[in-house]
Amino acid sequence: MQQVLAEKVLTRSGAKPGALADGLLILLGGLFIAALAQVRIPLQPVPITGQTLAVLLVGMALGSRRGPVAVLGYLGMAGAGLPFFTGAQAGLAYMAGPTGGYLLGFIPAAWLVGWLAERGWDRSLWTTLAAMGLGNLVIYVFGIAWLQTLMGGWSQALAAGLYPFLIGDTIKALLAALLLPAAWKLVKN
Repeated sequence: MQQVLAEKVLTRSGAKPGALADGLLILLGGLFIAALAQVRIPLQPVPITGQTLAVLLVGMALGSRRGPVAVLGYLGMAGAGLPFFTGAQAGLAYMAGPTGGYLLGFIPAAWLVGWLAERGWDRSLWTTLAAMGLGNLVIYVFGIAWLQTLMGGWSQALAAGLYPFLIGDTIKALLAALLLPAAWKLVKN
């Protein structure tokens, strides 16, 4: 198992590893997700947001332990009423709506890409792109399964919850595939 990007940055900065550093990384990860959730292209019933990009970047940068906890922190803060969901939405009612499955899928997606990062998948363009694709797949599985129960069928759920997002998610995956290996080059020098 290899160091993830956040661990490498901490090591390079001279910060001491431990619960305080972990807590700070987790909090910053949750706030980063909240910030990118506000980047939004409104579609119905599920908007395109920067949320998935943030979840997958946080998962890869923090690893399989801290990444999902950062996602849980984000969901907890927004579920408790902080305006962190897209469009400054908040609360449990929002989580039970059309985006609920996607939100739930963020947790295993962050774990998966974090696990892959711990195996070096965040060091090159192609492996990062593959990891992002797998992370998006996990989010889609949860999101579309949830959405089909609300929409009454798979074809409607796919038409509303998958097809409109493929191009945007591909662009976000490419962006991540450029950012993460570049970040590794910066911290290695």
